[in-house]
Amino acid sequence: MNDMRIVLRSLSARRLTSAVTIGMVMVSVALLLVLLSLREAADQAFRRGTGNVHLLVSADASPLVAVLNGLFYANAPANPISWQKYQEVAGSFPWQWAIPTQLGDSFRGSPVMATDSAFLRDFEPVPGAPFRFSTGRAFEGEFEVVVGAHAAREHALHCGGKIVLNHGSSGSREGGHEHADHPYEVVGILQPTGSAHDRALFTNLESSWIIHAEDRLEQDGASESEADHDHDHDHDHGHIETADLADEDKLITGILLRLPTRPGSDASASIAPQMDRLRRDTSITVAQPAQQIGRLMAIVGDVDWLFVVMAVVVLVSSAISIMLAMVSSMELRRRQVAVLRVLGASAWRVFFLTITESTIIGVIGAILGAALAVVGCQVASAVLASRIGMVIGGVVDLRSASMVVAGAVVLSVLAGVLPAIKSYRTPVARHLRPIA
Repeated sequence: MNDMRIVLRSLSARRLTSAVTIGMVMVSVALLLVLLSLREAADQAFRRGTGNVHLLVSADASPLVAVLNGLFYANAPANPISWQKYQEVAGSFPWQWAIPTQLGDSFRGSPVMATDSAFLRDFEPVPGAPFRFSTGRAFEGEFEVVVGAHAAREHALHCGGKIVLNHGSSGSREGGHEHADHPYEVVGILQPTGSAHDRALFTNLESSWIIHAEDRLEQDGASESEADHDHDHDHDHGHIETADLADEDKLITGILLRLPTRPGSDASASIAPQMDRLRRDTSITVAQPAQQIGRLMAIVGDVDWLFVVMAVVVLVSSAISIMLAMVSSMELRRRQVAVLRVLGASAWRVFFLTITESTIIGVIGAILGAALAVVGCQVASAVLASRIGMVIGGVVDLRSASMVVAGAVVLSVLAGVLPAIKSYRTPVARHLRPIA
């Protein structure tokens, strides 16, 4: 009987113990690979999600908050920017484009961005990949809305449907009341972009200004009614047209800026000086989205590595379990080892048989773990895409997989050293005595 058959017979004789030990190695390898893959993929997804914006102007408290709110829809910005300020910024430099945005409304929890037609035409949610329509078209008139791919799927929206937007969100201080007087018509559904914009709905600024102006007039009328104790006031303030909008109604929450660049290039030497110039205006906050996301990734990077270290600890613990399982089995197999020695097997041959057994456990567990990691990354990416609308395409890198699998095998070999030493030192004469 050759050595490999002896090892396989030994593993077969302890099917349950071998299967559990292989399973521990498999799970630990898969966990480590999934964490490494998703960590890198998440970093790329956030960096990619800033699109082709060079600068973002807002009235948020900090540049990082401005980017998370304005491009990733973390929250609705708390402070508005006047239309006069937008015109001042847009006219202060020959930008490639300056796109105004307004956030604050929602539809069943999905954010709604009011903007102009340049957003869907010129802004690229992912650099090099502009918005494309699955069905329909861009908004052209008032009270038309274009829906991101994830939002359309989540809310079962289709072109021609009517929806009513909420002011704020269901959990906001504004109470999330509906703009029931102005239903919006869905005129377009966007294709998936793999960015946070898939979760959003888009409409024009004039529509948003009109409904908020009417809300303001209604509130003013209610206040006057209470002051005059006129309980017969019917709050019929009429519908406002675009021409009737006052300056105080034309508010936005952000300005997306892109500087002129050379064909095929995304960089511009004017970014730094224009950013410094705009920062002198203390009424606004200026952010460079790519730079802020880089800082965010540096902050959360330490937390990511903590999870990776925990996965490594799990991998080491699986190696320890191999050692314990084999030490325990060696106590029950001393007589078998003694018989092998009598049949001519040297002490070193028995030593290497034990090492081979632990190595096989590590190899099988590591290969199965790598396969499980591929499936796990696909499942995790699908769940994240369905939950947050952002594609974090975790793909197991061949180099990382090779290193992790090799590390698992090395640990398995090391785990077999102590049991191998015990088998090497097994006294032949004592363990061949008749069993009482």
